Amino acid sequence: MSKRRRGQPNDGRGELVESMADAEDKHEKPDLRGDRRNIAILLFLYVLQGIPIGLIAAVPMLLQNRGASYKQQAEFSFAYWPFSIKLLWAPIVDSLYVRRFGRRKSWLVPVQYLLGGFMLLLSAHVDRWLGGDGVDPNVPLLTLLFFVLNFLAATQDIAVDGWALTMLKRCNVGYASTCNSVGQTAGYFLGYVVFIALESKDFCNSYLRDVPADAGMITLPRFLWFWGITFIVATTLVALFKKENDITDAHTDARYKEEHELNIQESYKVLWDMVRKRPVQILAAILLTVKVTFAASDGVTSLKLIDAGVPKEKLALLAIPVIPLQLILPIIVGKYTNGPRPMDLYLRAIPWRIALATVATLIAYATPYLISGGEVPVYYYVLLVVSYGCYQVFLYSMFVAAMAFFAKISDPAVGGTYMTFLNTLCNLGGNWPNTVVLWLVDVLTWKKCTTQPDNTCLSKEDQQECTKSTGKCEIVFDGYYLEAIVCVVYGIIWLLVVRKWIRHLQNLPTRAWMVVSPTAKNKLR
Repeated sequence: MSKRRRGQPNDGRGELVESMADAEDKHEKPDLRGDRRNIAILLFLYVLQGIPIGLIAAVPMLLQNRGASYKQQAEFSFAYWPFSIKLLWAPIVDSLYVRRFGRRKSWLVPVQYLLGGFMLLLSAHVDRWLGGDGVDPNVPLLTLLFFVLNFLAATQDIAVDGWALTMLKRCNVGYASTCNSVGQTAGYFLGYVVFIALESKDFCNSYLRDVPADAGMITLPRFLWFWGITFIVATTLVALFKKENDITDAHTDARYKEEHELNIQESYKVLWDMVRKRPVQILAAILLTVKVTFAASDGVTSLKLIDAGVPKEKLALLAIPVIPLQLILPIIVGKYTNGPRPMDLYLRAIPWRIALATVATLIAYATPYLISGGEVPVYYYVLLVVSYGCYQVFLYSMFVAAMAFFAKISDPAVGGTYMTFLNTLCNLGGNWPNTVVLWLVDVLTWKKCTTQPDNTCLSKEDQQECTKSTGKCEIVFDGYYLEAIVCVVYGIIWLLVVRKWIRHLQNLPTRAWMVVSPTAKNKLR
């Protein structure tokens, strides 16, 4: 029920997957001697990357408490998109650099300085732009600024993923994905859960203070200022004291260079060759439509719970007991996807996820009655944790199964580009339905003023007129529930129609997915 963008499949891991495969082929055992400091640096860089991702996930909670409409929430959801479309500029980051400074540092250092600068800029003005106390939030400006912030974080992700390949010894490249998972999760936790909790005066007064105060222990401007300074200081230390191994160093053999070194033109040519393949087109259609089924539950339910009176900080803290589950689920599920037919698990998980999305909608409907006394009972939180935990089991079943299928069909001749492309489709397939569903909530919802029967509260002026007449805009019909029903019906029909296509793709031979890399073409000539 809680929207967690970071939990979506993280695109751009193809190069790491490919390098780990190479290491396995050579049967090299991990040897941490000389790499412990490098692993610590990687972990810290991924923690920094998770901070803006967590902050962007926290902003909708703040907007909801300041009276933002669902159309405005839909507008802000575009700030999540850079991680889903970073493949568009990843070849540029991989190909253009200053060799003397370092291939990855050429991008990492300026991008992290910009991240720090953007956070300092936001810290000076974000309270005014968020609105409150009768002032409407400036959602278009917030969307633009946080989109740029996420764009910079996505670019940093591309640079760090690439640097991991040469920062660590070839036998230790497998630790890079662990650093990514643990570091980004920790950063997201700090930027989202810790911030939301410490920003809430109710949480701080109840659990952290002896003497109550009128505000939380931190504010968004102070939080942004602290991390802005942290980014600048950390980036300066990396720029001055961390030397980047050259792309032709001892860790990088001739085979690696041959498979991974594509210039900009070659990289985009490979992408075009992928798009033209019929199996890829069918898979793209599947990935871009499957998550419509869960859009109402994933995109709107948590905001509906806040509307119903569930404190946002308590909702954020519910992620804590689920984190251990999220860490072990990929390992457990991986045992069932390590075979020739990983998408069988994908298909089996969809009906259960549809059922649990329906449960989430029923909980949202019952919430105003369950907490009608003003206090949220303990059993209600237990219900949320249990239902959300069960939902995560099947979400991760689909995620891990899809990743296993991508690894199975990805053409090793073009390095990580193939895997990154498929991950991009997967992420984009989750973002666009959430944006559309958020926008449609207000369109499909009917309201009526209690003191003016002819006032439907459609516009801001109508709502102000109702308030002036000492009335209140009450929901006659909530469009969220119509969306939830449509999404479930859509999901059932989608599964019945698309199931055969998924099985068809799974039965195709590996050669059906292959593309000819520019390097291979040159050899043929």
